[in-house]
Amino acid sequence: MSTTPPPQALTPDAQPATDERPDDDGALAWLRALGPRGRRAFAGAFGGYALDSYDYFTLPLSMVALAAYFGLDSGQTGLFTTVTLVVSAIGGALAGVLADRIGRVKALMITVVTYAVFTVACGFAPNYETLLVFRALQGLGFGGEWAVGAILVAEYASAKHRGRTLGAIQSSWAVGWALAAIMYTLVFSFVGDDLAWRIMFWTGALPALLVIWMRRRVQDAPEAIAVRERSTKKGSFAAIFKPGMLRTTFFAVLLSTGVQGGYYTLATWVPTYLKTERGLSVVGTGGYLTFLISGAFLGYLTGGYLTDRLGRRRNIWLFALLSALCILAYANIPSGSNTLLLVLGFPLGFCMSAIFSGFGSFLSELYPTAIRGTGQGFTYNTGRAVGAVFPTTVGFLADSWGVGGALVFGAIGYGIAALALLGLPETRGKELA
Repeated sequence: MSTTPPPQALTPDAQPATDERPDDDGALAWLRALGPRGRRAFAGAFGGYALDSYDYFTLPLSMVALAAYFGLDSGQTGLFTTVTLVVSAIGGALAGVLADRIGRVKALMITVVTYAVFTVACGFAPNYETLLVFRALQGLGFGGEWAVGAILVAEYASAKHRGRTLGAIQSSWAVGWALAAIMYTLVFSFVGDDLAWRIMFWTGALPALLVIWMRRRVQDAPEAIAVRERSTKKGSFAAIFKPGMLRTTFFAVLLSTGVQGGYYTLATWVPTYLKTERGLSVVGTGGYLTFLISGAFLGYLTGGYLTDRLGRRRNIWLFALLSALCILAYANIPSGSNTLLLVLGFPLGFCMSAIFSGFGSFLSELYPTAIRGTGQGFTYNTGRAVGAVFPTTVGFLADSWGVGGALVFGAIGYGIAALALLGLPETRGKELA
């Protein structure tokens, strides 16, 4: 069943999404500017990315229970994250090519089904090796979700509001993270650890039914359809490595590597750090994560606003610096100062999330329509795969340095991101066609 009618058959409901009133600068101007069809695309991408986040965090939140159940050391548990992120690079790159060849919405449907199925399969794993394989296959779908969803919405959004619009999409990651933390608190409070981690994985399938239903009503932006149908260049990896695009691709990968190396170090190891080195209970860990996630949600929204006001590069510069400082402060809080640990969780979550808000608009604006899916899918997810080295390194260092000490390694990622910006142009205000 086609989800992308030809552009010449547009109805009044499907007028170009970039039409907006010049004086419309209210708090929700970005949402009104999308138009009815764009708002449906926004809802589908928001729900899909929230589910992506929920399914991802089932593992870090269950890590302590998994390690005890299978008798794993820190290096083996860190390998879960590395395998997920490395395979997600393959899935994300392939999803980007599919988005350019068959359309954004169809590619998104494939990613949702893939990661939902294999998240559930993780809950049935009889041993460490099987769980590692299922988690890797889950990464195939996980890798494509954000990149393709961001492109879908970016092509509806106006240039004036694109940063805020994509920042709002990015905030759904915090929503999914919060839902996972709530489910973790409930499940691990009432069920023994040996079964609780399996239940966490099984719940990862439930929201997929809603998202699949929502996406039956979502369509690609008409302008993007028209460009894709006219173009003789279909999505291909060769196209993003041609002389005119090679520099952009290289520095975009470096940028993604740095930001995601820092982020996934924290996302993977903070729950373990709170339980093993700070001695917090399940409920206590959930409470501390509430501050971290609340900061993340507001960080996504604030970063989206600032990326429109300051520009893409300045926003990333600012929060790369602040994120590195927050990691250093968080990892060096004296033993017994758990109140300070609680308070610092908010700015840590805020800064490490605000830096992501500009990614959806920035990467979309770096590539032309015909290869936008391929470019964004490849650069974002290759950065994710290379950045996966960071949480694994923390896992191996944790045995000798402690988890708190090893977390400092994540600050290096933000330094790499800052350097990568030297090779990328500012794209604020760029129209997408």
